[in-house]
Amino acid sequence: MTEKLTITMAQLTQSVGDLRGNADAMIAAHGAKPDSDLIVFPELQLIGYPPEDLVLKPAVWERAEAELQRLAAATAGPGPAMLVGSIFREDGNLYNGVALLDGGHIKDVRYKVELPNYGTFDEKRLFSSGPLPEPIDYRGCKIGLPICEDVWFPEVCQHLKDRGAEMFIAVHGSPYEIEKDDKRLGQVATQRVRETGLPLLFLNRVGGQDEIVFDGASFVLKGDASVMHQLPDWDEAIVDTHWTKGEAGWTCEQGELHRLDDHPADIYNAMIVGLRDYVNRNHFPGVLLGLSGGIDSALSAAVAVDALGAERVWCIMMPSRFTSQESLDDAKGCAEMLGTVLDTIPIMPAVEGFDAMLEDSFADRNVDITEENIQSRIRGVTLMALSNKFGHMLLTTGNKSEMSVGYATIYGDMAGGYSVLKDAYKLTVFKLSEWRNRNKPSLGMGPDGPVMPQTVITKPPSAELREDQKDSDSLPDYEVLDPLLHGLIEEELSVSDLVARGFDRETVIRIERLLYIAEYKRRQAPPGVKLGTRNFGRDRRYPITNAFRTV
Repeated sequence: MTEKLTITMAQLTQSVGDLRGNADAMIAAHGAKPDSDLIVFPELQLIGYPPEDLVLKPAVWERAEAELQRLAAATAGPGPAMLVGSIFREDGNLYNGVALLDGGHIKDVRYKVELPNYGTFDEKRLFSSGPLPEPIDYRGCKIGLPICEDVWFPEVCQHLKDRGAEMFIAVHGSPYEIEKDDKRLGQVATQRVRETGLPLLFLNRVGGQDEIVFDGASFVLKGDASVMHQLPDWDEAIVDTHWTKGEAGWTCEQGELHRLDDHPADIYNAMIVGLRDYVNRNHFPGVLLGLSGGIDSALSAAVAVDALGAERVWCIMMPSRFTSQESLDDAKGCAEMLGTVLDTIPIMPAVEGFDAMLEDSFADRNVDITEENIQSRIRGVTLMALSNKFGHMLLTTGNKSEMSVGYATIYGDMAGGYSVLKDAYKLTVFKLSEWRNRNKPSLGMGPDGPVMPQTVITKPPSAELREDQKDSDSLPDYEVLDPLLHGLIEEELSVSDLVARGFDRETVIRIERLLYIAEYKRRQAPPGVKLGTRNFGRDRRYPITNAFRTV
């Protein structure tokens, strides 16, 4: 019976559906650690996470089984055993599980018990819940293998402790949310350790998958809940942890404790990772975006440059007769600071063409928001034409405050392939812009200094679709609007709840109505990075046709 173990934490990225590539990466990590006893990979590392309905394809099951056998064969020679997350079929059921591969064979398999079915997760429609698991016996050590959600509730860990487990290895696919790293460690994992007295190795993945971003930040807790290892956030890391068995059980030696991102650096890096992996894994040569001289497009351009490099970001200024000289100067200054190309394509010829086309049809109607939206849609068509011709993905630049109340033009400024600001309220946009002008993100490929003129941040926000237009003409000040929206969206509060907090009743009623009637727009919006607990699309799923109001 061994009294020493080296367990390697492989905090890796993965690509959903690339089973061969994911397996190759695991084999390479395995080969780089010949002196380790056991190398551990994140949840569903072979398939990619979240796999959604991809796992319902029989061809995926068959390939997963073949690749798992190939991984098992890699353990026939020298080197560590592997713990690999994959999908498994048994008696007509599909399971999310983890397999112990050793000596060239699949030695043990354990299935996930607690299947999350909220927010971004819908595992109950894909998988069957496994039975309460027994520990696995590896070289005389009884290891409990709770899988992701199994750790977030006490039952599975307590059962494993009762069945003789001496430590927990918990593999995860835990997406980033603001302040979630504190919740994982400080609340969930620490609580399981204190309940059971057993050490816990918590392994998470990194990388972007559509709207979801995974931040890694894996760790190891001793039996007294002290932190023995803290892996970095956002970066891949392959780290050996050294364990010794004594009278008090298994103990991990002290390792490196990486400092995790503070706020709002974490949000900015989440945006970088989400955009970078979306663009690269979908094989776009780069991105283009409309650079208006406003703060939303300036921040979007900065994130794009930090994610992809300036040479892969193409900015377009599309002035109209309502575009101020200040906006022209700010867009030019932003592009120069970021080092990107800035092309200027005036939209007046197209506006005049539409005026002539629609003159007879609009003859008895006053100029209104229709003409404003035409300008926005001309810009959308222009940008999509460039995207089609040159292959760059169009990045939209709207924020969550605007999308909440429908302050966006469908088929206009909403046209595009991805949005880094989709889950960022306007006040967050201001905060991130101020932060980026003073700091360079750890993942950033952009300049060390400021990325936008200070006037971009300080001037009143405006769509510049009519004379002297300001956002405040149509919306409450963002200092009022954003907390109100947070109450309606993240907290699901009623009008009376928000009035009790001090908000004006008529303002709340109006904003609640705008929130509901804009659902049809949001349903057609591009994907974007999830930052909070209730992003549009994955977390908050409301019917488009909806007559309910809280007053």
